[in-house]
Amino acid sequence: MRIRLGQNNYGKSRVRLLRVSRASSSHEIKEITIAIRLEGDFESAHTIGDNSKILPTDTMKNTVYVLAKQYPPEPIEEFSAHLIEHFLTYNPQVARAEIECTENLWSRIPVGGKPHDTAFMRAAGEKRTSLVAATRAAAEFSAGISDLVILKSAQSGFEGYIHDPYTTLKERSDRILATSMRAEWVYVSEGIAFSSVWHGVRKLLLETFAEHDSLSLQHTLYAMGEAVLGNFEQIQEIRLSMPNKHYNLVDLQPFGLENDNEIFLPIDEPHGLIEATLRREI
Repeated sequence: MRIRLGQNNYGKSRVRLLRVSRASSSHEIKEITIAIRLEGDFESAHTIGDNSKILPTDTMKNTVYVLAKQYPPEPIEEFSAHLIEHFLTYNPQVARAEIECTENLWSRIPVGGKPHDTAFMRAAGEKRTSLVAATRAAAEFSAGISDLVILKSAQSGFEGYIHDPYTTLKERSDRILATSMRAEWVYVSEGIAFSSVWHGVRKLLLETFAEHDSLSLQHTLYAMGEAVLGNFEQIQEIRLSMPNKHYNLVDLQPFGLENDNEIFLPIDEPHGLIEATLRREI
C-alpha cells in the first residue's frame, strides 16, 4: 500500500498581545490575538522525523512580540503582512503563510466630558478581525467584524412563509429583530487604507440595519451586503452570518393584562442561523 502526505500546515495559535504606545501623553493601546499557519516543504518531518525544516512554534510566538516592538502601531492587516514577509523571507521551505488576527476594541473613558489620555474601557464583545494569506507571488487580504450584537424594535416583520403541519410560529408584521453579526469581506488588492475602510463598512452596516424595512432577516442581510459592495469598490465580496436572536412575546393574559408588544422573553437556544455571501460581478 502506498501512502502519500496530503495538504498539511502547522503554526502557533492564540498568541496574545497588548501593546501600549507611549509616544505622547495620550497613550494608544491595541490588544490582539494572532494565529499563524505555515505551509511548505515539511514532508520529511512527518515521514522520517527530520525537523531540519521546522521553525519552532515558540519562535513564531516570539517573532510576534519582536515585530510588535519594531513596528509602530498600525492596522492589524498591515502588522499581519509584516509577519508574513518575515516568515517567507527567512524560511525558504515555507511556500505560503497565513495570519489570522482578532482585535479586542477599546475606547477611552470619558472624564469631565473629555476622553481620558490613559484610561480605557472594552467595547462589549465586538471584535475587529483580519485574515492575510500570501505566497512569494501574491497576497490576499480579508477583514471583518465579529460578535456585534444589534437589535431593532420596529421596521421588522416575518410573514408569508410556509405553513406545514408542524408550523406553530405566528406571523407578525411588527417584531423584535436582533442578531450577533459576523461580517467578513475580501479586498480586491492590497495597499488599502484598512482602518478607514473598516470603520466605514461598520458604519454602513449599522445604518442599513437600522433603516431597512425588514421583511425577514434574509432580506435585511442582503440589503446590508448590497450597501457595502455598492459603496466600497475596494471590496470584492462580503459574507454575513446573522443568527436570529429570538425575543418571544410573553403571554400576560393569565394576569389580566394585555401585552402590547412590550414585554419579551429573550431566548438563546435554539436560534435561526442566516448566512450568505454577496460577490461583485466582474
